Amino acid sequence: MAIDPQLIEVSSCLVDDYYPLVDSEKWCVAAICASEHNCADGIGQMERHNETDEVFVLMRGESVLFVATGQCECGIGRISNVKMDSLRVYNVKRGVWHACALGSDAVVLVVENSGTGRSNSDYAQLTTGQRRLVMDACAGLTGPTKV
Repeated sequence: MAIDPQLIEVSSCLVDDYYPLVDSEKWCVAAICASEHNCADGIGQMERHNETDEVFVLMRGESVLFVATGQCECGIGRISNVKMDSLRVYNVKRGVWHACALGSDAVVLVVENSGTGRSNSDYAQLTTGQRRLVMDACAGLTGPTKV
């Protein structure tokens, strides 16, 4: 027996790059899948959100989450990383620089305030040395599948 779509909304987490799955008036659940923007050699910047924490949950595959110091306008400081474990919740605090690199079959759920975007976030380009650090940390990840 089918469930009335007025009662429940069902979405696939298999998306192209980043896609909001549920967007309420206060919060948003999105999915990220591997793309040219979030593979190791595609990460050229980090972002920070000024109004919300951002939660990441690795559903399948491999992913590395990067965070960095640097709370002033001077940019990104020391970058740290963690290879994400499946089905664990990683809460990046408001105002923390971050980026997420995904392997070819990875699916990551993201939860953040609704309306999070360019108007309430900052973006900073990685230096050549920082990009090398990101690529080295992702050496074991497989790249995006070309279709």
